[in-house]
Amino acid sequence: MNALFTAAVAGLSAGGAYAILGVCAIFTYRLVAVVNFTGAAIGATGTFIMVALHEAGMPLLPATLLGIAAGALAGVLIGLVMTTWFANANASTKAAVTAALLVGIIAIGLRLTGGQHPHYFPELIPGSAFRLAGVEVTWAAVTTLLLSVVFTVLTEQFLARTRIGLQLRALSQRPMAAELIGIRVRLLALGVWAVTGGVTSFALMIIAPVRSPDFSSLSLLVVPALAAALIGAFASFRAALLGGVTIGVLEGAVSTIDLISQYRSTVPFIVILAVLLWSQRGARWDEAR
Repeated sequence: MNALFTAAVAGLSAGGAYAILGVCAIFTYRLVAVVNFTGAAIGATGTFIMVALHEAGMPLLPATLLGIAAGALAGVLIGLVMTTWFANANASTKAAVTAALLVGIIAIGLRLTGGQHPHYFPELIPGSAFRLAGVEVTWAAVTTLLLSVVFTVLTEQFLARTRIGLQLRALSQRPMAAELIGIRVRLLALGVWAVTGGVTSFALMIIAPVRSPDFSSLSLLVVPALAAALIGAFASFRAALLGGVTIGVLEGAVSTIDLISQYRSTVPFIVILAVLLWSQRGARWDEAR
């Protein structure tokens, strides 16, 4: 039981990152109407640029800041593709485009980073913060959890109480009308892509030292991110926050059970399936009646 609790606490760091990625997925969906499959790949791009700069001898802090900036720039580039050629496409088409872009980014990223060649991921936030029931809780876990909560609250308040937040809500609900009344629709959309790119890059930088050290593994963290967003029905930031943390804790707990530990990566898929089945319960019940 102690081992199970220890592993569950260890999963808090990943859970916080999943929560951030899930909130970013909802942020993108609500404001630019895109189910973004490239979110984690954009973050992986910023993370590996940080690693490359650090391996070349740059101090960690400036390498981290440049990595976050690179993630924001990568987000803007994806945003340019979406706003230039797919601004008026339906949601399914946009999702398919980002899925195709994900495959392309992974292929390019693996080529540039040496495929499965291992890289050293420096710990941005090392050390133990405190002990919980005899289990050490790291500063990385505390930081990702705090960052996920702060980002969720700030996002809600920003959208509800600021002029730009009002414009962004207008952009998401009536983009053509927003453009007609003078709102700079494309600039705001690119700002959304930049913010999510920078935030996801920082989140992945924190948890990268405990993940598989290759571009593909980090890029595929889009799966738990979308699972967290699905728990929030792509609408509730707080539900996505809770869902992301829960998925991380479940992954950690599963890793201690010998019989199923090798299948821990399937936890997000099981969560997605469970949420989809639950969301269809009303229709199935009506059909059965």
